[in-house]
Amino acid sequence: MAERKITENTIITEALDINPNAPEILMKYGMHCLGCAIAHGETVGEAAEVHGADLEKMLDELNAID
Repeated sequence: MAERKITENTIITEALDINPNAPEILMKYGMHCLGCAIAHGETVGEAAEVHGADLEKMLDELNAID
C-alpha cells in the first residue's frame, strides 16, 4: 500500500487517521478543536490560514512519521 501523504487539501480528520502524532502537531499550531464539527470539513490548509500557521512547516511535521 502506498504511503498516504498529508497535503493542504487533506481534511483534518483524515490527517488524524494518517498520522497518530497529528493531534500534538496541530495543537502546537493553535488548532485545539480537533474533535469539533469544523474538523470534519475543514482542510489542513484552511485551518492553517485561519490560525495563522506556517502551512509548509506544519505539513513537513505532519508528514515526518516515525
